[in-house]
Amino acid sequence: MAAPEHAESPEPAATGHAEPAATEPIAWTGPTEPAVAGHAGRPSPSLFADVVGQADAVAALSVAAQRPLHAYLLVGAPGAGADLLARGFAAALLCPDGGCGSCSTCHRVLAGTHPDLVEVERAGAALATGEARAVVVAAQRRPLEARRQVIVVPDVHLAPGVVPVLLKTVEEPPPSTVVVLTAETVSPELVTLASRCARVTLRAVDEDAIVAWLVDAGVDRALAADAAGASAGSPGRARLLAADPTLVARRALWRSVPDRLDGTGATAATVAAELVAATDESVAVLAERHRQQSEELAARAEAMGERAGAARKALEDRQRREQRRWRTDEVRAGLAVLAAAHRDRVVSATAGARRAVVAMELVEHSARSLVRNPNERLLLQGLLLRLGAPDPLTVAGHARAPSPVG
Repeated sequence: MAAPEHAESPEPAATGHAEPAATEPIAWTGPTEPAVAGHAGRPSPSLFADVVGQADAVAALSVAAQRPLHAYLLVGAPGAGADLLARGFAAALLCPDGGCGSCSTCHRVLAGTHPDLVEVERAGAALATGEARAVVVAAQRRPLEARRQVIVVPDVHLAPGVVPVLLKTVEEPPPSTVVVLTAETVSPELVTLASRCARVTLRAVDEDAIVAWLVDAGVDRALAADAAGASAGSPGRARLLAADPTLVARRALWRSVPDRLDGTGATAATVAAELVAATDESVAVLAERHRQQSEELAARAEAMGERAGAARKALEDRQRREQRRWRTDEVRAGLAVLAAAHRDRVVSATAGARRAVVAMELVEHSARSLVRNPNERLLLQGLLLRLGAPDPLTVAGHARAPSPVG
């Protein structure tokens, strides 16, 4: 069972490399600024409508929004909902009514287009030093519309080297800035940074919880199971996949791969091309959501008599990044189906078991290599050629060969 979710109060700087012991749940009794009208009630639950399995975290952030501290650290596994929690929390902090869920401010924050919500998007595999310095600069600016701004810095566990750059800003941001960091884990290198934040721990969201959530929303149970299995633990992705008419066929295509390979390069290339084409099709459901977001942004701008130029560009940039991540997650989910297909082929005979183990190793290595943004077609062609070899044991050494990057 996962550890209980809780928020922890800031602690003194750590002097060693061990992570500080957890404190009691923070009581939120020490406001950093006076309470203001409109912040007496808790934020609307609608701000966290897409968050699954994180009731304790939602409750902690809802209380925190009424008397916010200077910095928060959301810690949880990928797909646990840290990004959704951060946006809901930001909406509560920026909304003039404390997170009503229905005003223009709430809508724009949840859509990622409010000018006082600064969401840092790394260009590479981890936050670079220059990007961390940009966070420091952004923290010093005045809010443009709201009484404060919220800066969200994701995946700080990937960039422990930028801790010295961020530390002072996280420790003492301007009174009008709230910093929200997210991380999968708190490594020894992050202990000092974490000690400057109120920490909220997220539970891992299992497939059963996502399936139940989708079924409650009216999705057929079998389709919900397929969507959850391809979601990489992300309820938001699962919801989109459940509306994708090609989902079941795509997963069946990945399952069919072992039966189609004959060890030739021509077949490997043909199957890889089909898998890439299916990945292209998978983006359609996300593109439809993006179209709706763009229309909603234009409608809000027109209703308020404003130009949406800058906000539209920011939205389009974010949507391009989302599409890239979607493709990566789609290939990763497909590789998980392929690995499961080989696992199902394990037989009692030693040779059969050894072959399946090697095949799974090759597939898992390809999945890990996706963090390097490889050329999908070349990655899959190389993998399928190895999987189709008469004796995969002869190519096991290639499992650690560099993947083609494009």
